[in-house]
Amino acid sequence: MYNILITDDEQIVIDSLRFIMDKNFLGEVQVFSATSGTGALEIVNKEKIDIVFMDIHMPGMNGLETVSCILRLKPDTVIIMLSAFDKFQYAQEAMNLGAFKYITKPVNRNVVIQTVRAAMNQIDARTGKLSDDTELHKKLDGISPIIESDFIYSCIFGNEKNTDISTYMEYFNLQDCNWCFMCLEVPGVNATNQYEIYSRIRELLSSRVRCIVGSFMSNRIVVLLPSGGANILVHEDLKRLYTQLAMNVSRSMRVGVSSVSTDTDGMASLYKESLFALEETPLDGGIAFFGDGETSEGSSVKTETLVNSILARLSLGDAAGVRFLTGEYCTALFACKMDMDKIRNALFELLVRAQMAAKKVCPSYTNDAFSNSFASLSKAEDKNQLEDFVQRRLFECVAVTSDARVRHENPAVKKALDYIEENLSEDISLDSAAKVAGVSSFYLSKLFKEECGETFVNYISDRRLEKAKSLLSGTDFSVKEISAQVGYNDQNYFSKLFKGKFGLSPTEFRAAGTKEA
Repeated sequence: MYNILITDDEQIVIDSLRFIMDKNFLGEVQVFSATSGTGALEIVNKEKIDIVFMDIHMPGMNGLETVSCILRLKPDTVIIMLSAFDKFQYAQEAMNLGAFKYITKPVNRNVVIQTVRAAMNQIDARTGKLSDDTELHKKLDGISPIIESDFIYSCIFGNEKNTDISTYMEYFNLQDCNWCFMCLEVPGVNATNQYEIYSRIRELLSSRVRCIVGSFMSNRIVVLLPSGGANILVHEDLKRLYTQLAMNVSRSMRVGVSSVSTDTDGMASLYKESLFALEETPLDGGIAFFGDGETSEGSSVKTETLVNSILARLSLGDAAGVRFLTGEYCTALFACKMDMDKIRNALFELLVRAQMAAKKVCPSYTNDAFSNSFASLSKAEDKNQLEDFVQRRLFECVAVTSDARVRHENPAVKKALDYIEENLSEDISLDSAAKVAGVSSFYLSKLFKEECGETFVNYISDRRLEKAKSLLSGTDFSVKEISAQVGYNDQNYFSKLFKGKFGLSPTEFRAAGTKEA
């Protein structure tokens, strides 16, 4: 049933159009009428009107003014303009407003029938599209949990399945994010209530935080919490989130939260951290965070994750990454409250593994300083001295791996890297870089992963942030100016990325450098 409104200050026009509707669209339409623009607006406000016949010349509010109001209120209404004047100016104004058709009076029966039928077809087509869109959203709502569960499974069991999760990272737009894992244990889950509980948890979490929710594994659900900032959520935020879960799902729910990381290779370790934290919660419910009264086993997982990350960045020649992660590693060792001899042993082991990593890239590499490293570590009395010595040895390894990578660099990758370096302030795409390198975008993406050890997008982000750091240290440009110079128009987004990588906001980083100077 289509609701049609006929608006004209001449009753004979209204009667004529109503007669045509009754004769040709019996049972298909319901006809309303008004003799003024004000009357038409009142009906449109009360009824769901699909089609409006509107006379242009009426006393008071004219037809064009009335149509403008109607389309602001109900933009999907189909408008058919009526006029006794066949003037181009009126027709043009009507079309500019969004009218469907312009008909001159006296009305022609066949023209009216054809116009109404065409209007009905347009309404049907639009309604059908909306139905299709609704159906598509329903399908996507059904597919999304499956994709999220697959992603979570690949994160925590990736090494066992040899799964490359970079595709998932791009799909969920996680390239420039930090993240942590949250493991939820729900009592009383069985086959009959599992889906209902899962839906409730998913809906509650999704409405409050950005998250990726896995499916039930026994009575546990694993959730990834991503963020562009240095911290995902502060403990108090997560505690409030736990309270909401406890109130709406189960008061005996237990939740363990991992530390924050950006290392995709360490996701399985982060998941283990959430499990260790979970074991620290009371059996009758609660939330615990990895690192707060953590077990020795949990501490070893965290420090091993950092060691692997350091070695990975070292192999890529990433001095900034090595510096930051080494600082984190030393902090983690001292946080474990180990005695100094154990800390020295752990750092010595790191240096041995770093030297082996450098030799793997450059077999001829030798450095006498490594031979005396244990004796040098033994002389260091505090954290700063230990960290400084380890940093210097690791940077020597970074220089070796960096030089080796340059010597063996693929020519296509070299062209792409030069192009990126010269255009950091511009909008750089994989297609544009591939064109410069003379290869397909697919091939360049593959080469990038093989040669640089990271995706094209991540590499650009790292280079931009490294350049920003140099500009903050060596120039007086404002943060806004530096943000633009490294390709970020949104200063807030740039600041979040910078803090995520270096642990300090651009302003804090510059202030810290000033104090040191």
